[in-house]
Amino acid sequence: MRVVTASMLGLYFMIAPVWAVEVLPAPAIQDRQTVAAPETAVQTQSTVKPVILPAVATSAQTSPAAENRPLTAEEIARNKVQQEARVKALVKDQATRLQQLEEANLEALAQNQELQLKNDNLGVQVQVLQSERSAQMFLYGAATLAVGVLLGFLIASYVYTKRRRQW
Repeated sequence: MRVVTASMLGLYFMIAPVWAVEVLPAPAIQDRQTVAAPETAVQTQSTVKPVILPAVATSAQTSPAAENRPLTAEEIARNKVQQEARVKALVKDQATRLQQLEEANLEALAQNQELQLKNDNLGVQVQVLQSERSAQMFLYGAATLAVGVLLGFLIASYVYTKRRRQW
């Protein structure tokens, strides 16, 4: 019992620090248009409200000061043209891929039809060979029967002539 108690206490003290997690408050972001709605008075200090962070700028030309100012009509038009160019490039890329897939599909269909024709031809050849084999077996059986009847007549005539001599 003493060993079990010591083991349980040791296990408890080893696992307990794993569950101790320190909660850090999220950094406050000010002067941003994308900040979440203001906190209400109902929330306590222990609750941390998630904050929506602004999107990271994709171009290297944008400076931190440029994020705070509103975009001009020229910049909006330039961004729109760039987005349209990207969309057109993606559409063109998809069109070429679609064309390549259609060509590959047509080639596969042609090869499939060719293989089906070969399969049909081989099936017909198998049927012909089977019928030839059965005809050959029929002829072997007929020849065997003819040889048996002929031997039967020869043996019977030999036995019959031998008995006639004995009388």
